[in-house]
Amino acid sequence: MSDTIINIFWALVFALTGGAAGAFLLIRLSARIPAVFDKLTPDMDEGKEIIRGNRAAADYFGRIVSAAILGVSIIIAAAVLGGLIAALH
Repeated sequence: MSDTIINIFWALVFALTGGAAGAFLLIRLSARIPAVFDKLTPDMDEGKEIIRGNRAAADYFGRIVSAAILGVSIIIAAAVLGGLIAALH
């Protein structure tokens, strides 16, 4: 086999492994982000505030959680891209 085909194979393996690990970590960390946010705001129960119709609490909570998920996704994407670059280099 030529070196190019072997490198493409390893790049595919790294991408699939990194993608699977990234999906697992994203799901796991996404479930933990609201709990961490609750610990940062101990005097406020975001769930109750959102149920009561507090729009500001819902918007703030949504923005913080979505920003954290986006940040974790970017880190995972960088790790997968690093694996691909290492495999193809």
